[in-house]
Amino acid sequence: KSSLLWTKGWYIMGLVQVATTTVTSAVASVTLTGIDSDDVYVCYVNKLRPSTSGADLQCRVTESGTANSTTNYDQAYKFMPSSTSFSNSSSTNLNKWDLTGSIDTSASGNYSASIYYIYNANNSSEYTFLTWENIYTASNGIYGGSVFTSASSVNGLQFFMDTGNISAGTFTFYKVV
Repeated sequence: KSSLLWTKGWYIMGLVQVATTTVTSAVASVTLTGIDSDDVYVCYVNKLRPSTSGADLQCRVTESGTANSTTNYDQAYKFMPSSTSFSNSSSTNLNKWDLTGSIDTSASGNYSASIYYIYNANNSSEYTFLTWENIYTASNGIYGGSVFTSASSVNGLQFFMDTGNISAGTFTFYKVV
């Protein structure tokens, strides 16, 4: 599947679907692969629900389809709640990225959607970068950037919860063309 945004006679951005997984019963993780070029890729996560209330979504890169659990994960983000002050957080030398705040288990829970842009993944002489946005139904947001500090060829992402399983959600990978 592909789509293009058309405006004023120009194609702005095209998306070519690379992989998609819809979780309808509990799984320990979701792995999306298919990065095979130096293009930018984007991953959308919708209707995510953990099996354990208060769980956070975690992520690792995959190399040749296998998740890398070394301590090469750095990140920084801004938490932007609608009811209190913004706050910043940063961490280095982790064995995964922590991508969300606490998500509850109800179908109408506090989580809405996430967008992750992936840069330099296929280039084995560059670090892989992620920029991301998480939107919550309670008008909160978390916006951040992450880097995998190993020059390697990354072909995908593995998502999992910090506690319990993923009980629902749709994960879709696109190549930006």
